[in-house]
Amino acid sequence: MPDVWHVHNHSLGKNLALPKALCLLAEKGHRLLLHIHDFAEDGRPGNYRRMLDQLACGKPETMSRLLYPSGGNIHYAVLTGRDFGFLSRAGADPACLHRLPNLVKLAEVPAPAHGDHVHGHGNIWLYPTRAIRRKNIGEFLLWAAVSSGEKLFATTSGPLNPRERPRYEAWRRLAAQLRLPVEFELANRPGCCFEGLLREAQVLLTTSMAEGFGMAFLEPWLAGRPVCGRDLPEITGEFREEGLCLPHLYERLNIPVRWLGRERIAAKARAGLRRSLAAYGRKPGRDDPDRVLAAWISADRVDFGRLDEELQETVLRRVVESPAEAGSLVPCSLPDPARCAKNIEPNRRILQEKYGLQAYGRKLMRVYGQLLSSRVSAIGCLNGETLLDFFLAPERLALLRVD
Repeated sequence: MPDVWHVHNHSLGKNLALPKALCLLAEKGHRLLLHIHDFAEDGRPGNYRRMLDQLACGKPETMSRLLYPSGGNIHYAVLTGRDFGFLSRAGADPACLHRLPNLVKLAEVPAPAHGDHVHGHGNIWLYPTRAIRRKNIGEFLLWAAVSSGEKLFATTSGPLNPRERPRYEAWRRLAAQLRLPVEFELANRPGCCFEGLLREAQVLLTTSMAEGFGMAFLEPWLAGRPVCGRDLPEITGEFREEGLCLPHLYERLNIPVRWLGRERIAAKARAGLRRSLAAYGRKPGRDDPDRVLAAWISADRVDFGRLDEELQETVLRRVVESPAEAGSLVPCSLPDPARCAKNIEPNRRILQEKYGLQAYGRKLMRVYGQLLSSRVSAIGCLNGETLLDFFLAPERLALLRVD
């Protein structure tokens, strides 16, 4: 038998036999490292409900016992400080809880032959993503609409999930209709490859509303390219603590509330909140709608990324039809890539030192050592309902993450 069972994403709901099997191993004194990359509580209500119904017979306390067992011989590893904090407040013993960020490694990007260009455009602003809904494609198109100069905005890949395709195709049609300087799925073009596109891009851009770890903030620097766009402080805060410089990110993209109307925004917020909570079998509290709007709106401006596709399209059409309106955006422009270049080498060194293979190996062996030295104890459980509370907090609501 192994000294340690190192299990990834046991609680995500992809394998309904796994949680019970792990609980049996824990009860027999086996040492488990439960390595959680993603949570069913975080935007995966179908997985969550399936586990609740089929594993726990609808009982949240049974769900907690099966998904989040606790004991001296059960340790948890998470990717981010946010997840560390959530599990800690759900009852995890600090001695049994570990931060284990992902390894950050990028394949070597070959140098181009003389005169060789993968695409040929000299000013590509690349969003290196599979363009699923939470990647906030409407905001990406908004930047294409308001940016000056001869920029080409491009994505690398489209969604594979058939459920994602209709919204994605609607954005493609709108981009064509508005004649935006955008190309989709460049990595699928003949003669183009992902590594070559990274090499040729001026800047790598992200507008994502949610990330499990945040590789989009890290990999560009290894490719020798700066990154700009939307910040996710609960993800990037830890990178900054390690010394990474990420100066060209914004936490909000604010637009005037009057462009949409406060009541229209509020109605969307109320409906989205109800759907988000109902998907997990919950209902809004009396103050929850006000908490949503307090997070969304500041000084009569609403964060564009919190809106759904319908509202985002309204804003996009407005700035295309009346370009002077773009001056009301805060921020109203993306940074000059020349100002980003000075951070490339320092950030690359930090990533190689702190997120490279050797650093990852040292962290992993420390976790294994602590697990092996822990004493076996009686099996309890974390509070799964508390964990769900954190992920479903009204302040975190973004309509792009609600079906």
